[in-house]
Amino acid sequence: MRPDLAEKYDLRVPRYTSYPTAPHFGAAVDAAHYGQWLEQLPKDAALSLYLHVAYCAEMCWFCGCHTKITRQYAPVADYMDCLWREIDMVANRLPERMRAQHVHFGGGSPTILRPDDFVATVERLRRRFLIAEGAEIAVELDPRTADEAYVQAMAGAGVTRASIGVQDFNPKVQEAINRIQPYDVTARVIAWLRQYGVPEINMDLVYGLPFQSTESLMETVDLAVGFAPKRIALFGYAHVPWMKKHQTLIPEEALPDMAERWRQYEHAQHRLVTVHGYVQVGLDHFARPDDAMAVALAERRLHRNFQGYTTDEAPILLGFGASGIGSLPQGYVANEGSIHAYKDTIRAGRLAVTRGVAINDDYRLRRALIERLMCDLSLDVEAVCARFGADAAQFDAALDRLAPMQADGLLRRQGRVLHMTEEGRPLVRAACAVFDRYLKVGEARHSKAV
Repeated sequence: MRPDLAEKYDLRVPRYTSYPTAPHFGAAVDAAHYGQWLEQLPKDAALSLYLHVAYCAEMCWFCGCHTKITRQYAPVADYMDCLWREIDMVANRLPERMRAQHVHFGGGSPTILRPDDFVATVERLRRRFLIAEGAEIAVELDPRTADEAYVQAMAGAGVTRASIGVQDFNPKVQEAINRIQPYDVTARVIAWLRQYGVPEINMDLVYGLPFQSTESLMETVDLAVGFAPKRIALFGYAHVPWMKKHQTLIPEEALPDMAERWRQYEHAQHRLVTVHGYVQVGLDHFARPDDAMAVALAERRLHRNFQGYTTDEAPILLGFGASGIGSLPQGYVANEGSIHAYKDTIRAGRLAVTRGVAINDDYRLRRALIERLMCDLSLDVEAVCARFGADAAQFDAALDRLAPMQADGLLRRQGRVLHMTEEGRPLVRAACAVFDRYLKVGEARHSKAV
């Protein structure tokens, strides 16, 4: 991309994993609302479940996740006891034992759990929810803390997908982000996953890291592809030290400048698609052509939730654990972020939700517009508005604000139909922002567009 366009449009905008986005959640929605919303859910609705394991063995300095560091297992065991209680509390508020078609363990690092605690968690989910046949059970996996017993336990519990954190294989980059993970460590874990029959493997890579160059990133991409993962996520490092204090440990002078950051993204994109044959999905995911995500993209069934791009079509997401976020027909909810406060609340027998937002028809419409543009890189405003019985003319002024992007060749507009160009793909979030009623472009609480 031309440097002037990168400078012009690489603004601070939300990642649009929800709408309204998390900074607009507030105390007007609390645990009482959440309990009522759970009771009102349709009995036949499908669920997704997200479990946040809020601990890691050590802090990776690039990390933007909600986590706490511990070298002792007692705090983890204590936390999991509360998370199990929360599962029971939520399940007790549902109209009946409801069907779950997707389970995701995130963190933090779920691999900090002992194998028996991981198995016990899945067993509790199976008791309290009807886990659908063929349901995806996915786990974020840190190769540094996942031993063979843990992988065997995962497989035995029915895990179908492991998302492996790699970031970068270069030792100098690893040292700069405090994540020492030799290639052989990753290779060993992947061998165990295949040995014990976990069928789907994802890998997470990051560009824009300290001391990373385009050439070193291409080496990492090639090494990652050598493991034949079904999906590769390529995320841009979000340097937000005012939000994540540990990021101040990263030497800012070692971060690539904007031009180099763009080169890294564009070269990695070309390498994955043109050289290795992956299909690019939306902004930052790449999938084998026969993978479910690539198929969903082709059939325009791709969705976006708090984990990013997903094939999950369940209309309800229940989040468990400190900072866990949920999405229900009535609105969004977020649990207490402090681990200590979360545990106290659960032990007191109360749901842990402390903030959220109720959504109305306008929010639902804008969410649909943003999701389709994020997922399909094209948008028929009239077609989406027709689904909601809304007048598409209300968005004409918003569409007119895209004229500079159109003039710069980043998108094409035909009336009320938009198509992002390949050059504009990395800036799709900037295009989505015109439908965001609340966004103040450039707000420090958001990461940059690429």
